[in-house]
Amino acid sequence: MRTHRIAGAAVAAALLAGTALVPSALAAPPAATATATARSAVPFTSATAARTADGGHTLSWASPAASVTVTAVTSPDATTGVPLGTAPGTGSLTVPAGTLPESGRWYFRLVADGGSPLVVADRSLGLESARNFRDIGGYRTTDGRWVRSGLVYRSGKLNSLTDAEQQRLVSQHLTLDVDLRNAMERHDDPDRLPAGVAYQVADVVSLSHGVRFHDSALMTLAQAVAAGLFSGSSDLGQSIGYPFMVNFVGGDYAFHDLVTAVATNASGATVFHCSAGKDRTGWGTAVLLTLLGVPRATVEADFLASNQYTGNPEAVELSWLRAAFDEADHLYGDFDTYVREGLKLDAATVEALRAKLLTD
Repeated sequence: MRTHRIAGAAVAAALLAGTALVPSALAAPPAATATATARSAVPFTSATAARTADGGHTLSWASPAASVTVTAVTSPDATTGVPLGTAPGTGSLTVPAGTLPESGRWYFRLVADGGSPLVVADRSLGLESARNFRDIGGYRTTDGRWVRSGLVYRSGKLNSLTDAEQQRLVSQHLTLDVDLRNAMERHDDPDRLPAGVAYQVADVVSLSHGVRFHDSALMTLAQAVAAGLFSGSSDLGQSIGYPFMVNFVGGDYAFHDLVTAVATNASGATVFHCSAGKDRTGWGTAVLLTLLGVPRATVEADFLASNQYTGNPEAVELSWLRAAFDEADHLYGDFDTYVREGLKLDAATVEALRAKLLTD
């Protein structure tokens, strides 16, 4: 693929203002393999846990099993905890406030009769200084598996964490922080992290690899503006920024490093973030979840959830995320080739990611 070198300051400014994907054999198993996987998968077709305003929890699930036993645990790996009872295979359970002792975070272990356990939790860790800090786990994949909870989090900037909030991260075994922000953002609002958490920069708009694009930056700019106007985008800067995250060579390095960091962090949980936790973090999450086999509709719903968690109903628009997916298709033909040729993620890294984050 021809790479364009752009020296104009105007194009670089446009890029900065704006702000998976593997070979098909890796992205989705053959039909026979997928069928075998589905048979051995956790027997739930849906499951959610949400914390109520008064501190209780509401759980719901659907399963072909006759019954489901529910246990509250303080770690996603725990096998014993506070028994909450048994309910029908498709049902719900309310855990009133005060039922469970105070904990940094409660997980709920759902065990269908004759099946494997599924662990779910409220996505938010309830960090007032980082309201968009949330778990990317708990989603079902197209082949019937689930993304593990408690291993990967997405967030906005972490410069104002209180001592109590830092301790909450320690309780969740956070060991790696991947920062997608640019140099000025990192300088002005440096992350405040618990001792022992490793810090890694994956700057999406870094110029350390030059100001290079896979396709004409001026053409991408014009197409993004036209698409934004057509979709009725409320922010043309964002309509421009999302496709540039795919077209800009520096973005390839950043998202390659993000996926690799998540896949290879063997010592605990990972958080990745930008400033608001919705744009660069939003595309990074979309890449990760798509690599894991999460359906596009679910990926889009997770993206739009930033409107809820940030408290701003206009924080993101679906057309922005779709513009990034469209750019990947435009440049590479499909999402898989974007991962292989753009992000240059190899099969071993993708398999490590899936082995770590998916439960059968």
